[in-house]
Amino acid sequence: MYTAAGTIDVTQRVNEFAPLVRRMAHHLAAKLPASVQIDDIVQAGMIGLMDAASRYKEGQGSAFETFASQRIRGAMLDELRESDWLPRSMRKALRRVENAISKLQQKLGRAPTEREIADAMGLSMADYHAELQEAKGYELLHLEDFTPDGGDDFLDRHCPDRGEDPFERVKDARFRQALVGAIDLLPEREKLLMGLYYEQELNFKEIAAVLEVSESRVCQLHAQAVARLRSRLREW
Repeated sequence: MYTAAGTIDVTQRVNEFAPLVRRMAHHLAAKLPASVQIDDIVQAGMIGLMDAASRYKEGQGSAFETFASQRIRGAMLDELRESDWLPRSMRKALRRVENAISKLQQKLGRAPTEREIADAMGLSMADYHAELQEAKGYELLHLEDFTPDGGDDFLDRHCPDRGEDPFERVKDARFRQALVGAIDLLPEREKLLMGLYYEQELNFKEIAAVLEVSESRVCQLHAQAVARLRSRLREW
């Protein structure tokens, strides 16, 4: 994949990994509102791929696909953030779900049921499910949640060729441990759903067939599972 001059053929590498961009875009789109155009995500991902192809150096400690995946996903998330695809009012409403779950977990010492969450929010089950259904996309990380001044850049922070920071490595290990613990505390069906989606990379339609529920129900359960995880991982 090198030119006659011994440099990386960026065009060839972009063409080879273009299907990766589309696969990542469709996987991400499953969690987004219908108003978000898949072509916009793909275009942003292609920019991330081209950036990765031009920056990657052999022997820097990670395979190109791993390096590129980080930059592709980062470019996609940056595009979504800049387009403000999730209204502020929706973010505020959905944080109410997190707050209700957090308070109930502390009170009950276990994961609350859907009925308990709905009652705590003063909603009927139908209204609670409707709120979860509209939550598609809320599970994505918002950079402003972690960088109040908005001055941090996702691609620079996630570039694997930056200098090693021992403290960051320890912190990352602690976060992974906390995340694993939080997932283990999910109700069994939600735990299975998360495994099928994030580990097996099944889409919502395929998961619906496994769980024998509707695709919209999978969407609701996924949003609820993410709210549970966010409520337990607030310190991070």
